Amino acid sequence: MSNAIASPDSEIVRPGARLGLGARIDHYRGLIIAIGALVAMLIAWIALSATPVGFYDVGSLISSATTLALVAIGQTIVVLSGGFDLSASAVLSLANVLAVRFVHGTPVEQWAGAALIIAIGGGFGLINGALIAWFRLQSIVVTLATMFMVQGLTLLIQNKPGGSVGDQFAGFITSDLIPNKLPMSAGILIVALLVWAFVRRTRFGVGLYAIGSEPDSAYANGTPVTRYRIMTYVLAGMFYAAAGLYVSAQTGSADPLVGRPLLLSMFTAVVLGGTWLGGGRGGCVGTVFAAMTLMLTVNIMLVLNVSAFFTTIAEAVILILAVLGSSIGKQSAAHESARHALQWMKAWRTGTRAQNGRSGARRVSFEVKDFKPIANTELSGRWLTDWIERNREWVKYIVPAYLLFLGVIAVTGFVYGPGVLVSANFYSSLLTLALFLAILGLGQGAVILTGGLDLSVPWLITMSGVLLTGLTHGVNDAAWWAVPAVLAAGLLVGLFNGIGVVMLGLPPIVVTLAANGLLQGLTLIYCNGSPQGWAPPAIASFTNDHVGPLSLAAWSVPLVLAIALLLLHRTAFGRRVYAVGNSPAAAKLSGVRVGATLIAVYCLSALCSAVVGLLLAGFSNQAFLGMGDPYLLPSIAVVVVGGALITGGRGHYLGVFGGALLLTALGTLLAGTTVPPAVRDIINGLVVLAAVITLRDRKG
Repeated sequence: MSNAIASPDSEIVRPGARLGLGARIDHYRGLIIAIGALVAMLIAWIALSATPVGFYDVGSLISSATTLALVAIGQTIVVLSGGFDLSASAVLSLANVLAVRFVHGTPVEQWAGAALIIAIGGGFGLINGALIAWFRLQSIVVTLATMFMVQGLTLLIQNKPGGSVGDQFAGFITSDLIPNKLPMSAGILIVALLVWAFVRRTRFGVGLYAIGSEPDSAYANGTPVTRYRIMTYVLAGMFYAAAGLYVSAQTGSADPLVGRPLLLSMFTAVVLGGTWLGGGRGGCVGTVFAAMTLMLTVNIMLVLNVSAFFTTIAEAVILILAVLGSSIGKQSAAHESARHALQWMKAWRTGTRAQNGRSGARRVSFEVKDFKPIANTELSGRWLTDWIERNREWVKYIVPAYLLFLGVIAVTGFVYGPGVLVSANFYSSLLTLALFLAILGLGQGAVILTGGLDLSVPWLITMSGVLLTGLTHGVNDAAWWAVPAVLAAGLLVGLFNGIGVVMLGLPPIVVTLAANGLLQGLTLIYCNGSPQGWAPPAIASFTNDHVGPLSLAAWSVPLVLAIALLLLHRTAFGRRVYAVGNSPAAAKLSGVRVGATLIAVYCLSALCSAVVGLLLAGFSNQAFLGMGDPYLLPSIAVVVVGGALITGGRGHYLGVFGGALLLTALGTLLAGTTVPPAVRDIINGLVVLAAVITLRDRKG
């Protein structure tokens, strides 16, 4: 085993080696930037405050930033290992709810309850880590599924704010570390950083950076990658739970949705704190400073009398700028990104294909459509073999969704009686609701086929519905120009996502998560926190009125299916999508405009989300905030359950459509029972996990 170890700056440093001044500056560059940003915001805060800033104000700042700091520390640890954890906010909410049940009794019992809750947080981290490490699954998909499962469990335990925690526990957490100087929250952060400092100096801490930098090299050097990856998520889950306990002590009660607004903030704090997305470089000290910087930003906005609706916009902008800024110093990567962007723009302007830039390499320009049948008598007898091979994939990846759908329909008939299976209203409702998921599955499925993920779906749906009702106020004549305007706005969002991924080289999760935050802020600003108006009668009639036994929306399902099949499987665009998903490098060498294809894919996803927003507004005859939130996981679930490979390159829209039917039938079955709505999130999460594990690519 080599004597070299991985340093936190992703380089290999031999024990005892001394870093020069330049290397030290580069080593701590992220931390220096985080501290500099905090100092700059402090100066601005002091200059803008109407009254002098004292110890009380600083203490209040630390107290308000502690929740974000704790949860962001856990996220930082995961990101350092090369992963993402979308379940962080849900685990925080669960710990918050559990606190009002377990943190009671004598002081010893209260602290024992707090310890139990932290252990529960670690337990959910164990589940995440085991699924990711043992089955080699993408952390984004696994933690997204567990996020909905944990959130559903939280709502089952407590579906509205309330409850209380023990006085001794809450009193200690809210007391002063130094009387009238520093709150106890400062001590909590100090303890958290001491824990991190200890972990960082252990073999696990060194392995954490090694795994984030080069997992294959770490494994070759004897690092127990599987065990360390699991330990990473366990430790992170404990920090999430600690954040939930802190919220409980601060508020004295519990809110099952308290963690939901922190998803964007925690990633912003991680990146602003100097941790590189992709892993291997950064640390938790910068994350704590970044959390305080974000809280200062909110305070400054309050001082300037700026609406709180701008908060998510500010966080989204900071996230994007921080990710772009973190590439400073990665000279080769930044140079390559800039070169590719300039090359791509030149190719777009001239109408030619971008060259790959390798000297001596000739460009081979061809697409699937360029191939012609070759007359060969040796192939004349292979049609049966080809047919069997094609149908083997069909059975393996597509048919299971339809078989499960038929099984759910049979159970529905058993639960509600056979009469429901011959009811036209049942099938009309089923197809209408499936239409929403089928359209979302087309857009999200195209993104997943290229190896990406679109997290901007929820608030793009909401914004589209809010814009429709706000612009039309229930007047059909206004819909003629309002509907195209809403769809155009959706395309702009897709263009934003695509440009961020292609030209700026940002990870899809960062771009689309930031876009979701931007859309949330813009929507709240537009409607001033309260959507107005009604959906045009024409759109409401399309989703609700019947023509014969079915609604117009239900009758349109075959049309949507035909369009999607044609687009993804019978056009050059569809072939390019699959080519990019299988291998962007090979697609590029084959003459495929990879950048243009990716931008088109994100535009398609955004357009589909905007269409669903219009239809949902018509279905309920009005728009409401958060109307798109329930569709994020299902939009991914229908693709995964339909047999698509989450890493891209494999899937068929017939499978996606089968997934839409299956999830809709399952939701319809549960809707008529006494099962709480939160159970649907749990079931959807389980379905996604089961599908990802069962249909994963086992190669390698």
